[in-house]
Amino acid sequence: MNARRAWMIGVGTAAAALGAGVAAWRLRPQPVAEGAEAAFWSARWERPEGGELIAAELRGGPLLLNFWATWCPPCVEELPLLDRFYRERQAQGWRVVGLAIDQPSAVRAFLQRQPLSFPVGLAGFGGTELARQLGNPTGALPFSVVFDAQGRLAQRKLGKVEPADLQAWAAASS
Repeated sequence: MNARRAWMIGVGTAAAALGAGVAAWRLRPQPVAEGAEAAFWSARWERPEGGELIAAELRGGPLLLNFWATWCPPCVEELPLLDRFYRERQAQGWRVVGLAIDQPSAVRAFLQRQPLSFPVGLAGFGGTELARQLGNPTGALPFSVVFDAQGRLAQRKLGKVEPADLQAWAAASS
């Protein structure tokens, strides 16, 4: 390998590492905005099947809140895992709620094809503001937060939830 090629490979590797570092820094959870927890607990959303989803009625146990959209592949991929977690942990007081950052018609059509056991609220595209207040700097999806049994924000994850995340969150709430 000649010196120029080795130099170009080195520069390319350094640029890739720098880019990955900047991306990780930009996507790290941010501090929760003043009053964000109170804003969440006072919120209400329309439900796809009708009626209202009232955050205050979700108090009393740990709550996994997931921001998702039908047009977001990692969101759609993680929904069966979240649904299974809800069904397995519901008897232990866990609640799971999905806030759809999407058009109501798209959410309704999606849920006809892939029903979920946990409640879904129609947050619309304005729901990204609540996600930002809860520490999601870019409004990227999926974004999940866990509130403890006292209603305090305990965990946040930007990106697809993995089984290990759910196990750790469940263990921390025990």
